[in-house]
Amino acid sequence: MKRNLKFLISFNGSQYFGFQRQPSLPTVQGTIEDTLSQILGVETKINGCSRTDSGVHAKEFCFNACIDNTIPEYGLKKALNSRLPSDIRVFQIDEVPESFHARFDALVKEYLYIIETGETSNVFRSGMTFYYPYKLCFHSLDKAAELFIGEHDFSAFCKAESKAGLKSAVRTVYYCRVEKSVNEIRFYISGNGFLHNMVRIIVGTLIYYSEGKRSLSDIKRAIKTGERSLAGITAPSCGLYLNKVFYGRKEQHKCQEDIMTSLLIGKNKKLKNF
Repeated sequence: MKRNLKFLISFNGSQYFGFQRQPSLPTVQGTIEDTLSQILGVETKINGCSRTDSGVHAKEFCFNACIDNTIPEYGLKKALNSRLPSDIRVFQIDEVPESFHARFDALVKEYLYIIETGETSNVFRSGMTFYYPYKLCFHSLDKAAELFIGEHDFSAFCKAESKAGLKSAVRTVYYCRVEKSVNEIRFYISGNGFLHNMVRIIVGTLIYYSEGKRSLSDIKRAIKTGERSLAGITAPSCGLYLNKVFYGRKEQHKCQEDIMTSLLIGKNKKLKNF
């Protein structure tokens, strides 16, 4: 009997060329599909909720797979975690309706970008954050981040090579906020969809604004005109995480609560340890 299973995983993307399978290159999808196929004894394909670039991480990534096997979800999770590399971990498996698709049914995605600051970088977080040794003005970053909220054409915040086959660059950002703690700044961005490199270019633009290389007027013009040169650099992939994907009415309601919470967050909120 065929079953459609929904998997939630975390992965450290440092050693992978993104999520999507690529010939002759190590990817998260390829690693999982090969492991699943070995366990089930038949070639098994998975549908990921999103593509990720090389070096990008995920705290909660979703994929689904249709399998013709009676293995219990708990047993499959245990089997996967005993065979997968230590930088990929499955933490939840649920049976879902046959129609569920991890990518097409996703309603909202939240990304997290972490910048490590301070005099010296933490060697134990190498490859997991973007180390930036210069001072960033938190209040300026938070003010500028608000410009990205709402429905906009984000052409200026998309990798140039990806624009050719793009039907529309219009996306809705529900919140874009900045939080700080000792030697760390975090960017949280939630929306109904994201263009290639969109989050990384937004973060790079905010860094340029803090450095005085871009003005609020430049950012507004970039959003209005779609001119890439008005935006900032593409921030390195090592600081980016797919933080959460929301599905269905229950999770959509939870997302709405998170959005309202985001709007009410204090400007100098203390962060829990990562």
